[in-house]
Amino acid sequence: MSKKIFSGVQPTGNLHLGNYIGAIKNFVNLQNEPDNSCIYCVVDLHAITVKQNPSELKKNIRETTAAFIASGLDYKKSIIFNQSLVPAHSEGSWILSCVARMGWLNRMTQFKEKAGKDKEKASVGLYIYPILMAADILLYDATHVPVGQDQRQHLELSRDIANKFNLDFNSPNFLVAPEPLIQKNFARIMSLKDGSKKMSKSDPSELSRINLNDTRDQIITKIKKAKTDNDPLPDNENELSKRLEAQNLLGIYSSLSDQTLKNTISEFSGKNFSAFKEKLANLVVDKISPISSEINKLLKDENFIDKILNDGAEKANEIASKKIKDLKKIIGFK
Repeated sequence: MSKKIFSGVQPTGNLHLGNYIGAIKNFVNLQNEPDNSCIYCVVDLHAITVKQNPSELKKNIRETTAAFIASGLDYKKSIIFNQSLVPAHSEGSWILSCVARMGWLNRMTQFKEKAGKDKEKASVGLYIYPILMAADILLYDATHVPVGQDQRQHLELSRDIANKFNLDFNSPNFLVAPEPLIQKNFARIMSLKDGSKKMSKSDPSELSRINLNDTRDQIITKIKKAKTDNDPLPDNENELSKRLEAQNLLGIYSSLSDQTLKNTISEFSGKNFSAFKEKLANLVVDKISPISSEINKLLKDENFIDKILNDGAEKANEIASKKIKDLKKIIGFK
């Protein structure tokens, strides 16, 4: 069955292995399924929910785009653009915010996590950004959205908004309620220094993550220094689930080698970490170093990256502007 896919990545800079395994690798796989129609967005409007340095933001937008292309996304097969170039996203977000209910937003757990104890000082944008996410998706009649478990709640909000709009304005199926594509395995790659925390660029320790622009030597060093325990690798998933750091490293190996966790456990059962880490380091280098080299190459030609984004925005705008025009007619605007 053909799917219309939409997903986005914030331009935070320094994309890492967690971004690649948890999102971008899956984007490439979905793009390469013959019946899929894919739109991938650098969601720069989402990025400004927290304060940004303008020159850094511009740089990060290009870096994220370069990472997309270097990882295998093909701008000839998929629409690739940055969100702010398509005005319908902002306009659609406002209209849909008048459909969404406060109670729905109050239940969004990610705002509480991101705002922390100082939620009174958080931007209004951070509070309502799930509505912008809904507009991103609904403008393109996306049937499926690849999301991690931590974003599933926001996709449910998109479905609620779509269904309420269709009901309120007696427009059955005008807004398509999208289905989640949950990546069940290895969607969350954890810190190399703490298996209970998600890999993140905000972690002060560079040793906690493998960046997509890391050199071969940096990758090897980080894998060697990754936190582990003293026991040999286990022979079953139940035992592995009690050893978070081992589970994370075996998950990384499984994902990059495109094999099941069960097969990886079987391959390394009873072996010590030093032998496993050597194999893992070589695998990560083989997979990530070509991406790193291609990112650096692409970033030397900013005009080329900007052309990809501008061309993609033209295609996206053609779809989104028609949808927003029809939406405005339905609610009574000229």
